[in-house]
Amino acid sequence: MMIQRRSRTLAVACVLAATTLAAAGCAKSETSNNAGGDSSQGAQEAKTPDSSSGSGCKLETYGAPKLDLKDAVVGFSQSEKEANPFRIAETQSIKDEAKKIGVKKLLTTNAQSQLSKQISDIQDMLSQGAQFLIVAPLNSDGLEPALKAAAAKKVPVLTIDRKVNSTACKDYVAFLGSDFVEQGKRAADAMIKVTGGKGKVAILLGASGNNVTTDRTKGFVDQVKAEAPGLEIVAQQTGEFARDKGQQVMEPLIQSKPDITAVYAENDEMGLGAVTALKAAGKKPGKDVKIVSVDGTRNAVQALVNGEYNAVIESNPRFGPLAFATAQKFYAGEAIPENVILTDREYDEANAEESLGGAY
Repeated sequence: MMIQRRSRTLAVACVLAATTLAAAGCAKSETSNNAGGDSSQGAQEAKTPDSSSGSGCKLETYGAPKLDLKDAVVGFSQSEKEANPFRIAETQSIKDEAKKIGVKKLLTTNAQSQLSKQISDIQDMLSQGAQFLIVAPLNSDGLEPALKAAAAKKVPVLTIDRKVNSTACKDYVAFLGSDFVEQGKRAADAMIKVTGGKGKVAILLGASGNNVTTDRTKGFVDQVKAEAPGLEIVAQQTGEFARDKGQQVMEPLIQSKPDITAVYAENDEMGLGAVTALKAAGKKPGKDVKIVSVDGTRNAVQALVNGEYNAVIESNPRFGPLAFATAQKFYAGEAIPENVILTDREYDEANAEESLGGAY
């Protein structure tokens, strides 16, 4: 994850070369301008395989029947409402790629941030004849009934952007996404750089119940402790990955801890909420209070261009090409790594303006 993206192609061979342990996901956002961004600049890339790859998951091991996606019903289960940049771009990418490769029928559902609905959504798609499932889990735990229903019908499940606490090549084929511990670490490195390693930082935590929040927090806290003892973490409060909640959490923090000099938001929307709160309090975000967040939405990168932000670590939502390329290789008999980990780039004051077209 320390390597910034230098290529923006959709090369399937590169896209599938992956595996490192991680978890993935993303967060709620609220508004977006052209949420899909320029896909030619923002295509996902995967890391080079390493020794953790293992033997991988093969079709015969999983026990599913062979399938031609052009003659198949594929289901996509989205976890959160598509009123935010990450989810908009993610769903559109799945739809675009399904159309591009000629999938016979694509079923799409949205759980609206309700675990029980995501379970019933998946069960409903199975009832409608879904033969392959792509799932963006709402939480790391709790999808077991849906996974069992899929297994009973021998329907493979590919998880994207958040990892489930289940058994690979039994409950699901593989996980595609980012290394969130590494994202937190990179956010800490960026924060140390823009603060000089000194000051008081507040962390706006994501939603509980998934490994994204846990991992992004761990990566940041551990790296700050190891590399910048002069950067004191004075608050950690949940903003639930939402812009309005980020603003609501930041407003009292400004009053109770007026000496805060930096904010680490575990997604862009909370960071943008913090910008609004700081402005209302008469402070200058990006200057009086440094802001670093994770996602790579166009709104956050634009804030960087405007001088109201200091760094953004990308979490790329364009899973369509990678997900369907993985499915095609799986049905061709190739072994799929348990974890296909993406290489995410980083936006800062030096590259924000020229990289804006690749944001989503």
